[in-house]
Amino acid sequence: MEMKIKPGDKIGIVCCSNGWEKQREAKFRKLQEILLGMHLVPVISPYIFARESAESGSAMERAQALMDFYRDDSVKGIFDISGGDIANGILPFLDYETIAAGEKKFWGYSDLTTVINAIYTKTGQPSVLYQICNMMYDHAEEQQENFKNAIFGSSEELFRFPYVFLQGNSMEGIVVGGNVRCLLKLAGTAYFPALTDRILLLESMGGAAPQMLTYFSQLQQLGAFEQVRGILLGTFTQMEQEKWKPDVWTLLKGFIRPDLPVAKTAFVGHGTDSRAVLLGGFGEFKK
Repeated sequence: MEMKIKPGDKIGIVCCSNGWEKQREAKFRKLQEILLGMHLVPVISPYIFARESAESGSAMERAQALMDFYRDDSVKGIFDISGGDIANGILPFLDYETIAAGEKKFWGYSDLTTVINAIYTKTGQPSVLYQICNMMYDHAEEQQENFKNAIFGSSEELFRFPYVFLQGNSMEGIVVGGNVRCLLKLAGTAYFPALTDRILLLESMGGAAPQMLTYFSQLQQLGAFEQVRGILLGTFTQMEQEKWKPDVWTLLKGFIRPDLPVAKTAFVGHGTDSRAVLLGGFGEFKK
């Protein structure tokens, strides 16, 4: 994936979903230090830390902070460090014409699935499903190296990950989706991505079998499984950590046709070792 970021460039840091709690200020400073150590200049949204509720600012204020970075030509990329529940509130306040006219990438994960898919649906611009806070956690050294190399264009290792086919042996197409709970917030809105001939990526942090059955039922009723070329399953963190049965693949099989390719990876989702996926970009998967 071509990047247009180089050492010394400014990058925008936003929090479009739940604001960070004040007690995480030390973590926030550590992230800034990591980015500065890579010779990146973080420019910080005024809406990072939560106020009286989960919001760091109103939906309009958070959207404006994001658009300020899109309009600022000196800012070369935008990285969201949040997750949670409220990112979809900003969607009506974004200027999609401005986003479409530029080339800078938006990066985020989890609840930012709503923003990433809305951007692609409204503008055709791809975004990156990835949380830069991974550079502070268990696999910090590897994540920092892969991120730095990806940003500066010396390696695409951050976007490479192993997978296995559970059904079929190949699939290719534009990849959409992300966190399944958050993706389904867009159903019935103008921000839900077209699924025809797409690869549908699905992952989840929380939830057990009843929640997954609900999500898969809704996707089935939307016609998703008849439209897509294939499905890429990421991690389903709570189910996999607690080894709940039936597993996600067993549940999904009850909703899809037997000739639909399905692959599974342990390296896309909420794990601290997660890699990046270009949503709205072309993906090719072979056995």
